Amino acid sequence: MSDAAKIRVMTVDDHPLIQEGITVLVNNQPDMEVVGSAASVREAPEVFVACSPDIVLMDMKLGDGSGVDGMEDLLAVDPDARIVILTMFEGDVGIRRALKAGAKGYVLKSMPPKELLQVIRDVFAGRKHIPPEIASQLAEYFSDDVPTPREIVVLKLVAEGLRNREIAERLSISEDTVKAHMKHIMDKLGASDRTQAVSIGVRRGIIEL
Repeated sequence: MSDAAKIRVMTVDDHPLIQEGITVLVNNQPDMEVVGSAASVREAPEVFVACSPDIVLMDMKLGDGSGVDGMEDLLAVDPDARIVILTMFEGDVGIRRALKAGAKGYVLKSMPPKELLQVIRDVFAGRKHIPPEIASQLAEYFSDDVPTPREIVVLKLVAEGLRNREIAERLSISEDTVKAHMKHIMDKLGASDRTQAVSIGVRRGIIEL
């Protein structure tokens, strides 16, 4: 197959071993090649413009921002960019944000290499890809009420070990307001206490530790 006919793949990942592994895997295929690599959200648009890829494999968590931020930057450059989020993380909130922002696929780094190659081919052909285990997780929480941005800030501070009084001082709000936020957070997440709320928040991708 000529180079002109190959699927042009770009990777965005800040782990050199992951970058190299994907590059070797892709370049060993007769129908695709890696044409560019970026290691940060900031670097990605410049590389994207320079190499004009057909598919972008974007890590969900980068050193200078999230993969969703990076994806939004690329879509601002080219609204037709086909981007696949590649991650270790399965939280439903992060998945929803990525798909809502325009991701064409969401892939776990734990998947077999041959499946990643098939995802690249599927997305190139115009199909979306969401693994069954992720689709079932999205369905499980489909009707759930997600904490508001302000509640997420409070939950992050709880995860850092701050008490209500300290959170109130940090956010310049009353302690009663913090307590009200925590009640809403626990109700929405189905948590019985602060510790469980943090645990559920991390598992679902609402906050990161």
